[in-house]
Amino acid sequence: MEALARIIDHTNLKPHQPASAIIRLCEEAIKYGFIGVCVNPYWVRLCKERLRGSGVKVVTVIGFPLGMVKSEVKAYEASLAVDDGADELDMVMNIGAFKSGDYETVLKDIRGVVEAGVPVKVILETCYLTREEIVKACEIAVEAGASYVKTSTGFGPEGAKVEHVRLMKEAVGGRAKVKAAGGIRTLKQAMEMVEAGADRIGTSSGVKIMEEYLALNKK
Repeated sequence: MEALARIIDHTNLKPHQPASAIIRLCEEAIKYGFIGVCVNPYWVRLCKERLRGSGVKVVTVIGFPLGMVKSEVKAYEASLAVDDGADELDMVMNIGAFKSGDYETVLKDIRGVVEAGVPVKVILETCYLTREEIVKACEIAVEAGASYVKTSTGFGPEGAKVEHVRLMKEAVGGRAKVKAAGGIRTLKQAMEMVEAGADRIGTSSGVKIMEEYLALNKK
């Protein structure tokens, strides 16, 4: 149980959620021993207070969910999040710049967030990319100093796919880790992502997945 829980970012990124929902997210993370909670930047301070001493990380998102704000805005948002107590940052790559072949902007974009001083996961939004583009995006993320490459925001037309996780794992070649996120709602899906090479799972169904795991192991 502990090994599974320690790769799950327990996630609530819905914009209409009240503080009570975020507090419940933190309580569930403590109960099940999740590695972190992933929330919008507004909730970072609240989560930091609620999770103090628990060992659960506070993860927040930068340039979310489209990735199309300017690099300076992402860098500033990242610095504010770290000041508020964020332990990790999941940033959305500038997909438009990437698709235009402006790789220098993409590199600068990521480096500006990395400079905030905590581990950064770069969300590629793989549903918009070809296999060749996924490999290239992984290479840029690694060059920029990212700790992880991540499949999806969960707000795009498709979420994580096993074949994309496998491709990303090969592309980073041990220089970074891989986070699978977007549409992962069952234990079976989570384990398929892990088998494909995912080091971290982002899901809003963490409790459901853990309850499935516990029920399976009671038999």
